[in-house]
Amino acid sequence: MKRDFLFAYYQTPRGKLLKELEVAYLQRSITVSCQQTILQVGGLGWENEFIDCSLYQSFSVLDAKLLGNPDAPKIQAKSYALPLQSNCIDMIIVPHLLEFDAARFQTFRELERVLKPEGILLVLNFNPWSFWVRYQFLWDKRLADSWNGHFISRSRLFDWLKLLNFEVANKTEFYLSSTKTENGTNALNSFSFTSTAYAVKATKRRFNPIPMTPVKLFSSRLVVANPLAAKVKHND
Repeated sequence: MKRDFLFAYYQTPRGKLLKELEVAYLQRSITVSCQQTILQVGGLGWENEFIDCSLYQSFSVLDAKLLGNPDAPKIQAKSYALPLQSNCIDMIIVPHLLEFDAARFQTFRELERVLKPEGILLVLNFNPWSFWVRYQFLWDKRLADSWNGHFISRSRLFDWLKLLNFEVANKTEFYLSSTKTENGTNALNSFSFTSTAYAVKATKRRFNPIPMTPVKLFSSRLVVANPLAAKVKHND
């Protein structure tokens, strides 16, 4: 199981700190109402730490192996073939899934398809340039052999979002004991070597083109160049 690396990392001292920061981040990032539909793609097992499943009854976890907190409704399916209607989800949370997904771009297209226009997408990824993540990856050979290490850089993620008409609201970097959030254009330009992971919050935009009104062809008519002057001359 490729995501074993993720769960093993959460058991390390730095992984436990990262988990605490991600829990706090998700708690303050879930801003939709409890009546709206939230989908998490990729189970973690500790969803109850950042969302109240009894309050958010429209929250569900989609995972191929039915991973996730027992209190959360689950959907067993592949992330690259979501068994959901288009434009039906208000918010999608993707916690450390794309890095372990061989069909990650097809998964991204599916996320865009099921998300409603103006819906919110939250993506959490490891920082590909983090020394500690690379060290953990190389140290545990058994887990490393089960995963090719497809770390996703921020710039690549931003390119995917732009291609699918998402607008980045902010980017958050997770350090050992703190977080740093950059908004708007600053999120696109900022970069960090020392953060363990990062999160991106984006909105699905849909721009409806304004239909062009057909141009009517009018027959040309003769017009007097200066009708007022002609009238004055006639009176004289």
